[in-house]
Parts: sequence; C-alpha cells; structure tokens
Amino acid sequence: MSDALLHVELVAADRVVWSGEATMVIARTSEGDLGVLPGHESMLAVLVEGVVEVRADGGEVWVAAVDAGFLSVADDRVSILSEQAEMSHEIDLERARHDLERAQSEGEDDDEALEAVRRAEARVRAVERAG
Repeated sequence: MSDALLHVELVAADRVVWSGEATMVIARTSEGDLGVLPGHESMLAVLVEGVVEVRADGGEVWVAAVDAGFLSVADDRVSILSEQAEMSHEIDLERARHDLERAQSEGEDDDEALEAVRRAEARVRAVERAG
C-alpha cells in the first residue's frame, strides 16, 4: 500500500459525519461520478444527492447518503460538505424504502418532489451498496 493518503472530512450542517484517512473517495457531482485518489488535482465541485463511498486506510469501506452540497480537493484533503448526510449503518432500510415509495407516489411534478425522490433513492442505495 502506498504511503500517500487522503485526509477526508464528510460534514453535514449539524455534525462531522466521518473523518479520517482514506485511499480513495467516490462521489457524485453535477458533472458525474468522481473518483479522488492521493495526488488529485485541486478542485471544487457541486455535490448532488447521492452516495459517497470512502475507502479508508485500513481497508474498510464507509458509505453515506448525502444531499446536495460541495466537494473540495486540495493537497490530499477532501472536504465533502452537505446539508444532510447519513452513514449507511444509521439508515433503516425498510423506512428508507417506504420513504422512497411515498416520494414516488407523490409525483415528480416539481423540483421539490424530484429532490425528495433523489434523496430517498440515495438513502436506499447507500444501505444496499454497504451491505
């Protein structure tokens, strides 16, 4: 394993959700899925509702569902800032599936309804990906 690591902080509006050393981060941005490895060029991206995967230094894989926000990379430091973020082990899968069904039944007519569907889908995908 290489000595080069990323220092990652996943932060929600109300708390630090995950912080530590990692070998890779995968997140969804407005431009598509993005993988960050040590030595990545500095950048700032718009984060969209989806799943963030952090491959920690010890080999563990941490998965979180996030709302829209920002992802910043500079000098092997990755900051993921989201209004809401939940680690997969904090999510009740049955409740998340129920929330998704409810959001889908309410329609996708406006931006708010579509955002609710994307948020619910992200929560379900986070648990399934971590499982």
